[in-house]
Formats: sequence, structure tokens, C-alpha cells
Amino acid sequence: MHSTLSDDELVTLLRAGDEIAFVTLYRRRQGGIYRFALRMSGSEAIAEDVTQEVFMTLMRGDGHYDPSRGSFSAYLFGVARNQVRRRLEKDRFLEPIYDDDDGRESPTPERLIALNDPLGDLTRKETIASVRQAVLALPAHYREVVVLCDLQEMSYADASAALGCAVGTVRSRLHRARALLVEKLRAHQSAEEAAEEAAEGAAEGAAEGAAEAGQTSKCFV
Repeated sequence: MHSTLSDDELVTLLRAGDEIAFVTLYRRRQGGIYRFALRMSGSEAIAEDVTQEVFMTLMRGDGHYDPSRGSFSAYLFGVARNQVRRRLEKDRFLEPIYDDDDGRESPTPERLIALNDPLGDLTRKETIASVRQAVLALPAHYREVVVLCDLQEMSYADASAALGCAVGTVRSRLHRARALLVEKLRAHQSAEEAAEEAAEGAAEGAAEGAAEAGQTSKCFV
């Protein structure tokens, strides 16, 4: 019965002390929260801790979910985002995640402006590991919109609610983040191609050297 209820209906039951409602919400939303935390931090340990803390917050009733401000899913991702931010800033892995732009973001260079969906095209060509590394290399306030909108497939409105910023800010950050990702993936691809060419050149040189050595030995014979 609980599995057919909406998130909001389950939250109402949870507030009334229904433990099954909590278990249902956990099973329904735990995977998405864990993947978000993992993609933001690159650490399974952090992802596990964040996921646990998000649902402990829900169970304790420490949060203040308001359906008028966004979906329950957006609320959970907002709690998860704050937990990830605290962990990363505590461990000094990354620069702080700003709640607003305040002029901190410089205009996107023309060469980084992404047209159509080059990120999707490159992502399909690149290995999963390369894409993960590129996402983790993004500044945190760009990374979170990519993870929420592109990887978690969250709507701009829900991402806006989760991040506590305007929809226009989400769009702007996502546009710049995609452009930066394209640049990083292309650079990675170029580096791999250069490495392959160098390896091929070394192999050809070794083969030519062996052939010359063989010819010299024949002359001596």
C-alpha cells in the first residue's frame, strides 16, 4: 500500500510516526541521493555518510520540508548538497560552493560556448571514468548543476529549489559547466591521441632499429 503513495503522502504519514513510510521513502530515494553525493565528492565513504545523514535528518524531523517551495525530491537533494558541501569544505578538498554568483563567475570565453549538445556527443565517445574525472574537476558550483540536471535528470525548477538559487542561475551555471566539460574532455581525448601516436612512433622506431640490426649482421656474415 505504501509503495503506491506519493512522496508528500508518505511524509505526512512519517510525521504521524509511521515507520513503514520512512522505509518506503528511503528505498525510493536512497539511490539517487547516494549517486549525487558520490558524483559530487568522488568518495564512496563520503557518499555513504551523506546518504545516512540525509535520512537521519528526515527521520529526526530536523528539516523543514515545504511542498510550496519545491518537490520532496528537491528538498532531499538540497539537504544532501549541504551535507556534501560541509564535508568537502571541512576536508579542504575543494573551494567553497557559493550560494549565488555575486560576480564571482567570469564571462564564458567564446571558444567555450557549447552549441547543441556536444557534451552528450563527447560523453558517448568517452569512457565513463574520463567523464567522472572531468565532472570532479569542475568547480563545485558548476559540478552540482551538471550532476543534478544532466546526471540525475532533475528539472531546472527542482534544481533551483535544491540549490536555493534562481532558475536563471541554474541555466547559466549549467551552460558554462557543459562548456567547461567539453573543453576538459577534448583535452583528455587529445592527450590520449598524442600518447597513442608517441607509442606507435616508438614501436615503429624499435622495429626499424631491429631491421637495421638484422641487415648489419647479415653483412658481417
